[in-house]
Amino acid sequence: VFQLETAMGSAIECFESAGAVVVPRSRFAPVKTTSDLFVLRSDVYAITPASTVEATVPQVPLVKLDDKHYKLVDQMERLTPRPPSLVAATSLTVKGPVRFGAGVVIKGDVTLECAESSPVTIQGTTYSSGSHKVAAPAEAPGVPAGAPAAAYA
Repeated sequence: VFQLETAMGSAIECFESAGAVVVPRSRFAPVKTTSDLFVLRSDVYAITPASTVEATVPQVPLVKLDDKHYKLVDQMERLTPRPPSLVAATSLTVKGPVRFGAGVVIKGDVTLECAESSPVTIQGTTYSSGSHKVAAPAEAPGVPAGAPAAAYA
């Protein structure tokens, strides 16, 4: 499968008997950024028995990941061991180093903001439309930094 960009599309006239095949968006998921890859790895797309990739929703959500933390594939993979459910999402904007754990569901238009310099893991949570601050859990009083709180309960 070859994807022709606009400039290459105009150059096709230079090839004798050249043609193009129109593939509907429901069967084609362009991946140019890690934001696109993030959506492709979510439950918005499924691999069919014919080994094609198809959208499972009528409108694919718009995702914008913070380039400072997600620009490269290895950065995105470290912060997304379990992609969130996006089937009920319209858009997702991630600002800062948010690590997605199991069971995260995004619904509507959601912005997740993490002001921490180190990644903060979210899991088992549904985020509905709006802006949500993501922060590391507060340390239990009297517990030395880095020690498991359960040992001091």
